[in-house]
Amino acid sequence: MNVQFSEQYDVIVVGAGPAGIGAAVAAGRGGAKTLLVDQCGSVGGMSTVGLMSHFTGTVGNRIYREILDRAKETYFYDPGEDVFIDPELLKIVYYQMLEEAGVTVLLYTFVCDAVMDGHTVKGIVCENKSGRKIFRADVVVDCSGDGDLAYRSGAAYSEGRGTDGKMQPATLMFKVGGVDMERACLPGSFETLVPTEKGELQALARKHLPYPAGHVLLYRSPVPGVVTCNMTNAVGIDGTKAEDLTRAEITCRKQMIPIVKFLREFAPGYENCYIVSAASLIGIRETRHFKGVKTLTEEDILQARQFEDAVVYGAWFNFDVHNIAGAGLDETGLQRDFPQAKEYTIPYGCLVPEKIDGLLLAGRNISGTHMAHSSFRAMPICVATGWAAGTAAAIAVQQGIAVRSVSPAEICGRETAK
Repeated sequence: MNVQFSEQYDVIVVGAGPAGIGAAVAAGRGGAKTLLVDQCGSVGGMSTVGLMSHFTGTVGNRIYREILDRAKETYFYDPGEDVFIDPELLKIVYYQMLEEAGVTVLLYTFVCDAVMDGHTVKGIVCENKSGRKIFRADVVVDCSGDGDLAYRSGAAYSEGRGTDGKMQPATLMFKVGGVDMERACLPGSFETLVPTEKGELQALARKHLPYPAGHVLLYRSPVPGVVTCNMTNAVGIDGTKAEDLTRAEITCRKQMIPIVKFLREFAPGYENCYIVSAASLIGIRETRHFKGVKTLTEEDILQARQFEDAVVYGAWFNFDVHNIAGAGLDETGLQRDFPQAKEYTIPYGCLVPEKIDGLLLAGRNISGTHMAHSSFRAMPICVATGWAAGTAAAIAVQQGIAVRSVSPAEICGRETAK
């Protein structure tokens, strides 16, 4: 097979989801010649192609705040809270930020291997309609969610929860229109109970929706009369396997019509609702957890630890563990009853693989336990870990040092610099 050798970059970012956007923009603004590669046909990952309804959780990061502010400026209507997402407009905001930062974007491209020199990543092997190509870089940032490049490099990892390796279920987001917003119920958590004339809505869903669907999560949209449904469910899915991804896609799409029929019959305000659109990217919550120099734990989050070598500040989200065996919240998950409201930090070592050089992790594949991951996988926090990794990559290139040698204090200095 012919392989084309393409140009050299300072930094390559794999995956253009929220973490990848944060990493690429940070690296580009830091003066690094940056390439952003993604398998989808547009940037944004779950926040756009995955049709997510809104940003959940929070983080103290300037790029995340900029994304919200710039997105709100594009709306042709009052979006209400600034965390709600209009996927098509958010794509435009991302493209603007990437262009301004001088980032080269390459879509419709699968990263299929790592270019290695011993234990050091030197680039990526990717394939698209143009053929198979090699792009070289001083630093690669893996923001692919599943850690595909880190896996190919030989970085150590585990999958799912520590007891048995099982992973959270998959979901295909979709939107319904024709909703009477003055009467519409909008249960935003598994624990939100909605009394109706025909019974409590969550209980009705468990009774009438096809397993493993069976919960009601409905979110307001910036578009009048449109609501985002987080109600499809596929269990026993390994998001690193194409066969499982295919099964999840089919399972979730088969659930959409029964869900709409359920809403029309039982949910106030949804009597005339209809499907408007569905995501082009299945939502995978959990796969590989890579072993870093440091590992974030459940206790770190519960204690709101402030690490001396932190590169992410002001992070907060509950333990959002979806039921691994079916619908609703897993018995280990904590949403409404999450016991603390303080913000935590993430140390730089969680972004640095234990034994692989030339590589950084960002997004949900950073080094953390199953329970900690259920919090830091929130999109705002992913943007911030991406920003930290992209900033570190640019510093490493400028100073000619290994990424694991970059000072966390210098990374944070870039965040506060005007």
